[in-house]
Amino acid sequence: MARDGLIDALPKAELHIHIEGSLEPSMMLELAARNAVDLPYTSSDEVLAAYRFTRLQDFLDLYYRGMSVLRTRADFRDLALAYLRRAAADRVEHVEIFFDPQGHVPRGVGFAEVLDGLTDALAIAERDLGVTGYLIMCFLRHLDEDDAERTLDLALAHKDRIIGVGLDSSELGHPPAKFKNVFRRARDEGFRTVAHAGEEGPSSYVWEAIDLLGVERIDHGNRALEDSELVRRIAMDKLPLTVCPLSNLRLCVVEDLARHPIRQMLEAGLMVTVNSDDPAYFGGYVSENFHALDAALKLSDDEVTVLARNGFTASFLGQEAKAEALGRFDQALADL
Repeated sequence: MARDGLIDALPKAELHIHIEGSLEPSMMLELAARNAVDLPYTSSDEVLAAYRFTRLQDFLDLYYRGMSVLRTRADFRDLALAYLRRAAADRVEHVEIFFDPQGHVPRGVGFAEVLDGLTDALAIAERDLGVTGYLIMCFLRHLDEDDAERTLDLALAHKDRIIGVGLDSSELGHPPAKFKNVFRRARDEGFRTVAHAGEEGPSSYVWEAIDLLGVERIDHGNRALEDSELVRRIAMDKLPLTVCPLSNLRLCVVEDLARHPIRQMLEAGLMVTVNSDDPAYFGGYVSENFHALDAALKLSDDEVTVLARNGFTASFLGQEAKAEALGRFDQALADL
């Protein structure tokens, strides 16, 4: 089977997807009209023309403007359901979705409105699409830890619907150490923990995420490869990396996908997964990330298989559910 066929046929799990970053231009305009929100765009083409990024902050400025159209439970349901349907088309069977309440609550959107809409969509997706999903609440690192603490307070009443906490937004100048206390409290409350580190920030940020935040996964982690001792630590601890190739390209983390470090990560024994990050902004959902990598690096069948299988291994699925998912993966592979 050609690699394209293998990529399309294999079951997948996606562990690094910002739901606000799946807001396609057409839906952005639709929700703006629904909620009477003024945007500086009148067509999808005008929105797409704004997608010119030279660094993470350029993207974030547009990202926060776009999310201003999200106001109601129905908005968040429709947004998440659109992503989940697109993911199911890529044979994604399990997703772990990031959401950013600090981008919504200050705008007057209730925490429960956001959460109810997202959980509505997850319930529909599991019933109608066979896609399971968890929610990971991220803290915005350009805000202070007190704000993160207040956000965690809001989440405590909803622990049954939020599996973990993460750390995202502007990385440079906002080291993980800034959030060590709120992460400690989150762990004590039973939340799983992840953090963006080593995308634009230095390898020292990855060390901090591991040692000070106690994370179970590193989101991105590209710059960990600059520190051989850190690479050995990540490999020894079997700490997964949720890598996002097209995001790395669009945000100039790598100049060319042919120079993407994912093969180097695999050769170093790291548990690497492939994800879409903010697919509406970066031009590709999870299968498109696999295909783009393959076109640039000429992945072997074994590399494609390991990358796809790692998504389930690195997930927060319970032991029994993970074993079942891996069993389905192995059966699908055998059937090919």
